[in-house]
Amino acid sequence: MDLRKNFPRSMRAKMEGYVHVARMIDKCRAVLAGTEGEYIYPCPMDFRLLEFAGITDEQFTAAVKTNPTDEGVANWFRGVATPHTQAELDEWNEMMLKRGPSTPEKQAYFNKLRDAVDPSRTDLTAWSDLQDLEERRVVPKRERTTAH
Repeated sequence: MDLRKNFPRSMRAKMEGYVHVARMIDKCRAVLAGTEGEYIYPCPMDFRLLEFAGITDEQFTAAVKTNPTDEGVANWFRGVATPHTQAELDEWNEMMLKRGPSTPEKQAYFNKLRDAVDPSRTDLTAWSDLQDLEERRVVPKRERTTAH
């Protein structure tokens, strides 16, 4: 996978029921090939997934290195990931997809990245949406929520 020429899969693409696994595979393959461009593996989102699954980045990298297919990595992942109920997995997936900046500094960074792509998209608050916007995927307009 050459991330200097192509985008990784969206965080929304599920593998083994988890969001972000497929994207992480793409980024890991690119790092192994030296073609990651501006992408980072492992990044903070990757670490959240790895922690939830009970896997280290070293284990994941080794699995990607020894399994050239998505199916091979998926089979490995299914065999070693910490088991979760469907409700736990659904909750975790939703948290990952809705997660936004957690500090004023990260919000300013998020806004800067968003505004570089489309300053009119002030409806976006989640990193997953920003990634999709940056990678030219269709991102539906979101309703703004106000804190109470």
